[in-house]
Amino acid sequence: MPTFDKADSFRRGYKQLSRQDQQRFLAALRLFIEDLEARDAGRVSRAPFRPGLRVKQVRGNRGVWEMSWAPDGRATFAYGKQILEGATHIIWLDIGGHEILP
Repeated sequence: MPTFDKADSFRRGYKQLSRQDQQRFLAALRLFIEDLEARDAGRVSRAPFRPGLRVKQVRGNRGVWEMSWAPDGRATFAYGKQILEGATHIIWLDIGGHEILP
């Protein structure tokens, strides 16, 4: 099971989302976790995320990735040092619309 941390900017951004957008993010998060679990278990060897999540590196920000969870919904994250052996560690950095991207 992957592990997670949240930056203060992510916590603030999440609280500012509408209830509907929070639910959209949580639905995408379930898929994101499934994909990470498949990679951690060795069931996939290539890009671990399904195309619908549109996970990609943020241009010009080495080590920062984004995941789309709605047409104007983005969450940025970084990979952190493993806490549990064999489990990916994700640090959620920010969440909101396109404005969160540099």
